[in-house]
Amino acid sequence: MKTIPVSQAVGTVLCHDITRIEPGVQKGPVFRKGHVVREEDIPVLLSVGKENLYVYEPLPGQVHENDAAVRIGNVAAGKNIEFSEIKEGRINFLAAEHGLLRVDEAALSRVNAFDDIVLATLHTMQEVQKGQAVGGTRIIPLLIEEEKIARLESTVSGPVIEVLPFRPFKVGMVTTGNEVYSGRIKDAFGPVLRQKFESLGSSILGQNFSDDSIEMTVQGIRDFIAQGADMVVCTGGMSVDPDDRTPAAIRAAGGKVVTYGAPTFPGAMFLLAYIDNIPVLGLPGCVMYHRASIFDLVVPRLLAGIPVTREDIVALGHGGFCAGCGECRYPNCAFGKN
Repeated sequence: MKTIPVSQAVGTVLCHDITRIEPGVQKGPVFRKGHVVREEDIPVLLSVGKENLYVYEPLPGQVHENDAAVRIGNVAAGKNIEFSEIKEGRINFLAAEHGLLRVDEAALSRVNAFDDIVLATLHTMQEVQKGQAVGGTRIIPLLIEEEKIARLESTVSGPVIEVLPFRPFKVGMVTTGNEVYSGRIKDAFGPVLRQKFESLGSSILGQNFSDDSIEMTVQGIRDFIAQGADMVVCTGGMSVDPDDRTPAAIRAAGGKVVTYGAPTFPGAMFLLAYIDNIPVLGLPGCVMYHRASIFDLVVPRLLAGIPVTREDIVALGHGGFCAGCGECRYPNCAFGKN
């Protein structure tokens, strides 16, 4: 660091913020630490009373924080990630599409294992909106060794962070239960699921109603598959009561069950199966009245084209407990209340 006259500062790097004070109007930085001084900045610096500056002397083999952030971003960013403007040496990653955020957690750890380099993201496998900030990167010092950035570029291959757009699925809905089929109670599942799927870019192909007989539910599932459904969801009848036969019906329709039961509360009685690569879901009643549930953990993955395995369901147990507080701000809440 050295002191030089402002008139000689073009191309040098500021070591601290330069503040402008206008009594009764504003007080704030006119230039930030790390700013590279340009010719047009000289009159501005003089106007705020700066005739001399503390600056870094760029040395061979060093990279300025702004350039370093761009290079780290280019290493880390995958599909449907855009960059914000650089501010204070930091670049944010922005979702270019509405979809599912996917983070390679092992690659993220490899990046952050480098001294003086930091990369932070939102939690993986969550829905994000177009334009939403999903992560950011910067270096800690103002300047970093070129060798360190080059080593990062050669060490980390493949995207660390990407957004997978949701595919527009046609969804068949089979609503089971004598109480709804007979008209004793009004179906409340249909409107909830319609809204949920539409918010994810999909549409309801249709809804049919079945009594508690396995045969009628099987026929409803097969009818939607014959109509070209990309997914079939069965609502109700997922408990262990003797009248609840939806799991048996899904199996009888040809479903190869991935899981019956999930380590999540709400959503423990969830069922996932596939019939000819078409996902068939048995949705427990909690999906109808909880703001977020097992639906919101699994369905976005399916709509993004990611097959869900038994291992994926097992992994949901870590963070799969919702305390029902309604005011959760814990960043790892699996149910998204942050």
